[in-house]
Amino acid sequence: MKIIMLGAPGAGKGTQAKMIADKFGIPHISTGDIFRANIKEGTELGKKAKEYMDQGALVPDELTCDLVVDRIKQDDCSKGYILDGFPRTIPQAECLTKALADMDDKIDYAINVDVPDENIVRRMSGRRACVGCGATYHIVYNPTKTEGICDRCGKELILRDDDKPETVQKRLTVYHEQTQPLIDYYKEKGALAEVDGTQDMQDVFNGIVKILEG
Repeated sequence: MKIIMLGAPGAGKGTQAKMIADKFGIPHISTGDIFRANIKEGTELGKKAKEYMDQGALVPDELTCDLVVDRIKQDDCSKGYILDGFPRTIPQAECLTKALADMDDKIDYAINVDVPDENIVRRMSGRRACVGCGATYHIVYNPTKTEGICDRCGKELILRDDDKPETVQKRLTVYHEQTQPLIDYYKEKGALAEVDGTQDMQDVFNGIVKILEG
C-alpha cells in the first residue's frame, strides 16, 4: 500500500499520516525526516542537500526525489509506506512516477484531506505555543486550564509568527499555486481519493481507512 498525503498546510494530513502508519504497520515518511537522517549519517545525498540548506536555498526537485526513492527502497517499506510532504510540485510528482515505474511500481492512493482556506486560517490562528517547554494548544479545540498559561510548565503561551493569519494566508497562496495541481495530476492517474477534513479528527481517519480497505 503506497500512499501520498495531500492537503493544505494545517489540514491535519501529518496527524492522519501517523495514524494510518500505526494502523497498517507501514512507515510514515516525511521529507524533513529524510533530510535530517541523511545529513546526520553524512551520506552523499545528505551532503548535497546540506549544501543547499546551509545557503537557505530549496533542495532541487531531482535531489529531493533521489532521497525519497532511496528511502522507499529500504526493507521496512516492503509492505508499503505513506509519504507526507512529498511530492509538493508537479516536477517532483513526475520524477517519483518515473522512478517507481522503473521499479515496476506505482502509487496506490493520493489522499487529499480537503479543508477550505477560511477553516485553516481559523484553525491555525487559534494555535498557541509555550515559550518554556514548546507544548502546543488551541484556544478552541485544546485550551489550557488557565488562559494563556501552559498546563505543563506554567510559562506563557504565544501565537507563533507561522500561525498568524497573514502568514497562513501566504502559505495557502503558495500551496494553491504549487501543490494544488497535484490533485488534478493524481486524479488523471486514477489514484486520487478525497476526504472531508473539516470533520472531527477520528471521523477523518475512519473515512481514510474506509477508502484504503475499500
